[in-house]
Amino acid sequence: MSVEAREARQPWILLSPALGAVLFLLIIPLMFIVVYSFWLRSAMGADQVGFFLDNWEKALSDRFYRDILLNTLKIAAITTVICGLMGYPAAYFIARSKGNKMILLLLLMLPFWISYIIRTMSWINILGTSGALNTLLMSLGIIGEPMQMLYNEATVILGLVHFLLPFMVLNVYVSLEGIDTNLEDAATSLGATRWEAFTQVTLPLSLPGLAAGGLLCFVLGAGTYITPVILGGPTDAMFANLVFEAIITQLNWPLGSALSLLLLAVLGVLVGIYNRYLGMAQLAKGLG
Repeated sequence: MSVEAREARQPWILLSPALGAVLFLLIIPLMFIVVYSFWLRSAMGADQVGFFLDNWEKALSDRFYRDILLNTLKIAAITTVICGLMGYPAAYFIARSKGNKMILLLLLMLPFWISYIIRTMSWINILGTSGALNTLLMSLGIIGEPMQMLYNEATVILGLVHFLLPFMVLNVYVSLEGIDTNLEDAATSLGATRWEAFTQVTLPLSLPGLAAGGLLCFVLGAGTYITPVILGGPTDAMFANLVFEAIITQLNWPLGSALSLLLLAVLGVLVGIYNRYLGMAQLAKGLG
């Protein structure tokens, strides 16, 4: 084997463990899901092997699934906007802090050390009828009886913001850290106010980080299952809950596979739009 051929093979040899993991843990299971989506659940309970479009027809034409999907995208969009509005000031404060930046980053990372389920369930102890907030309001005489603050769409969004806000802050922070602060000083020296320097220099340069954080928040929010189960009511199910219901409760793997692929396709289109206009480099930078 020539030296050129050996050098050409070396990158593939080095990548082979990662490529093998992607193949066996992602590509092959995904292909099984695709195959399952064209099978049919028979009345006897067994899956009928074949190529049937019934599951896809039901997933695409049934208004029930369409409404749940649109509601899921709406909740994910609202969550993303709130995370952006809350996360940008926090990220800017951390990026421009002097001396205590590492402590602030450590505090930002603390939620990742606690189970997502425990963090979500903590809102029951805060907002429940016998929770901390109701107890405080009643002790102050503001209300005479406990208010029902749980199990609605607002608490689902609250739980998602609690879960996803650190992802937004980290992405925006990475973007802000890459901006030379001298640019703002140069703008102010040329007559711009601090606000004008921020809106015309810092904010435009940090938009890729904001967009990367928004994409992560939206995709993770749209695919969540735990939060609506714990904090949502019967009418607040999201699309991932339908997938769980079809596969685990109804044991209808073909329909659940079709629903999961439908959600994957919708989110994939959004990721493709993001990649078309912003590219994946900023997202990879934010994750790193």
